[in-house]
Amino acid sequence: MTTVLAALDGNVADMGKAIAFGVGVGLGAVGAGIGIGNIFGSMIQAVARQPELRGELTGIQWLGFALTEAVVFYALLGGLLAYVLV
Repeated sequence: MTTVLAALDGNVADMGKAIAFGVGVGLGAVGAGIGIGNIFGSMIQAVARQPELRGELTGIQWLGFALTEAVVFYALLGGLLAYVLV
């Protein structure tokens, strides 16, 4: 695999870092997607069981959504830092 990468550009290290960056951000996005799906699925179940708590649960739901979505940005920043600094 490295010989193919070297033939394309000649700089295998940069290509390897780019691939690692893409994989890292992709895994961060997949993890956040699973977490957000769990949050909204649990919200639907909770409101179906106790509709009178919808107002209280909505705030908690959006807080969980925001914190889970932050994982994608951490993965993006960590990947960019690793790509630039390493």
